[in-house]
Amino acid sequence: MNKSQAAADILVHALPLVPFEGWTAQTLAKAAVAAGYKETDAIRVFPGGAIDAVESFIRATDHAMLEALSGYHLENMKIRERITTAIRLRLELLTPHREAVRRTVALLAMPLYAHRALKSLYDTVDAMWYAAGDISTDFNFYTKRLLLGGVYSATLLYWLDDKSAAQEKIWAFLARRIEDVMKIEKAKGRIKGWFGRRAA
Repeated sequence: MNKSQAAADILVHALPLVPFEGWTAQTLAKAAVAAGYKETDAIRVFPGGAIDAVESFIRATDHAMLEALSGYHLENMKIRERITTAIRLRLELLTPHREAVRRTVALLAMPLYAHRALKSLYDTVDAMWYAAGDISTDFNFYTKRLLLGGVYSATLLYWLDDKSAAQEKIWAFLARRIEDVMKIEKAKGRIKGWFGRRAA
């Protein structure tokens, strides 16, 4: 059995079940059978159970986001446009699975999985910055990911409850959050410039 393919197949069949049954071992077992595998194959593919499946779902979405971004001429965009595009694409990829995402957020909010939730969030925003062409290696590397993690998390939670037509509210919300980050970056630049002049 190809575990990578099996994981992908089981996730495809699990996602429609998750809104009703949650991320559970039973859900994964049902999905495995529906995908043409044995119930026990779910354990072989996701030995850690539901949290392993959730992380696989997140990684698959990150990969799909990067694939979608490769079709854009990001080099012709400003940084804020690149990041906005990445977030929008990721949320659009998740739209068919909104209720499964709600269950995902609930599972990751459990204290038991706090460290894994942070790791998954870091991997997602790191992928976004990588696609946006970020090459920083200093302290900015971490501050950029911290700031984007806050933007993406807030936007994801807003998106889960956005019932507006064409989701115009969520995109306006995202634009405001990105603008807030740009203001912080500008302020950091002014502070660096001030200290640089003082040191000269």
